[in-house]
Order: sequence, then C-alpha cells, then structure tokens
Amino acid sequence: MKPLVEAELHRVTTVFTDVDGTLTSGGRLASATLRAVEWLVSHRVEVVLVSGRPSGWGECWARELPVAGAIVENGGLYYAKDQGGGLKKVFAQPLPERRKARAKLQTVVDAALAAVRGARLSSDSHSREVDLAIDYAEDAALGPRGADRLEAFMHAHQVRAVRSSVHVNCWVGGFDKRSMVRHFLRRERGTVLAPDDRRFVYVGDSFNDAPLFDAFPLSVGVANVREVLDTLEHRPKFVTRGREGKGFNEVADAVVRARRRRR
Repeated sequence: MKPLVEAELHRVTTVFTDVDGTLTSGGRLASATLRAVEWLVSHRVEVVLVSGRPSGWGECWARELPVAGAIVENGGLYYAKDQGGGLKKVFAQPLPERRKARAKLQTVVDAALAAVRGARLSSDSHSREVDLAIDYAEDAALGPRGADRLEAFMHAHQVRAVRSSVHVNCWVGGFDKRSMVRHFLRRERGTVLAPDDRRFVYVGDSFNDAPLFDAFPLSVGVANVREVLDTLEHRPKFVTRGREGKGFNEVADAVVRARRRRR
C-alpha cells in the first residue's frame, strides 16, 4: 500500500465509503467526519455510503445525511434520490428470488446460531430485508475465531458470508458490495467503473471491503485496515495515517485540495 499523499485525486467526482470503522470512530459518527462529508459535497464531490448495515439504516442515512445514495446489506439493495427529489429503493434480486433466498437463509442462520455457542443475531436484524447479520464484535464477544466458525458454517451450507468490523453478514445470491456499486453507477449515473477510472474513490477498513479494494484504482484503507491485511483477499492501493473517521477526514481533505490545485 502507498501513502494517501501519492494518490492522484484531482479528477475525483464521487467518494464511495464504508461506514463502520471508516466513517465512524469507536462506533460513533464524529462531528468532524460529518463536516468532512459536507466539505466534499460543498465542492461538488458526491458521497455514497456502502455498508453491511440494514435497509432501515440505509433509508435513514439517505434521507438525513448529505449523501447521494446508500448501498446496504452488502449490496442487497440501495437507496437514491429520484428525479423528483423523492427516495427510491432498488434491490439486487427480484421479489420471487428474494423470498426463496430468504427462506433458505433463515434456516441456515438458525442452525448456525444453535451450532456456535454465544452467537446471536445483530441488534439491527429486524431492519434487514435481504441479508442477516450475526454479531461477533459489536454487542457480542465471539472474537475472530467465533467469526471464522460462523463463516465456515455458512459456506458449508452454500450461504455467502463475510465479516465487517462488527458482524458476520450472511446472504443467498450473487451480489456483493462491488456488484451493487457497479449497478448503482450504471443505473443512477449512466457510467461504468473502468480499470483505470480515477473519477471514483473507495474508502474502507475490513473484510467485506476487499472486492472494492480490488475494483477501484483509487481504493483507500483507513489506517486500522492494517489489522486485517494478512487475511484480506485484496488490499487497498493506498492507506491513510489516521484510523477510522480521522482517516476518512484525510481522504476528504486530500480530494478537495487536489481538485483545487487542478483549477
């Protein structure tokens, strides 16, 4: 990974970012980081959230925060403003497929909760429409070994599973964060993410960000990504000095400064 100062950011028009451990610091959204999001938007740089958090949270974020969209449930769906200023919801799967997948998912997750001692659904699971999340590090304390056991159980039962910094997210279907970011760009912006595309940045910190670290030429890990580097399938190209929200603040500042220098 290269230091963020070496990234070419002057063409950036959109920052896609994870939330937990990337925007948040110690589980909270600091005022300085919210200002960083506002700073980007005031300089005509869109911000799109990309999270494993549930549909209900995504709707709230899309309505209340100065963001252009919220991709949630690890790519299961997204929220974005429509042309009339209202909010639309777009799923990765059609309704019949979602219903079938959900039934299988619930059965396997119930079995996993019985098989792994101390495992429990995340407190935000009631707001989920596509995936389910098992808490291992937010309100639970299963640790990495417990998360490993849960992931292995899911994979053995043909259910996709990947952990964030707090949950093991589980779903049935071919989507993930990367596929939904691509779909968002095609449908909402009429464009694609090219192999050397420097209009877009992705910022993240954990396992479920790996597909986007690979897809984005300008992929950035906040400093706490170093804690999981040895187990990431794909590493970010650049890394910040600061952890969590402070790292995101660095990205926002660097993007704005680079765009100003270009003028």
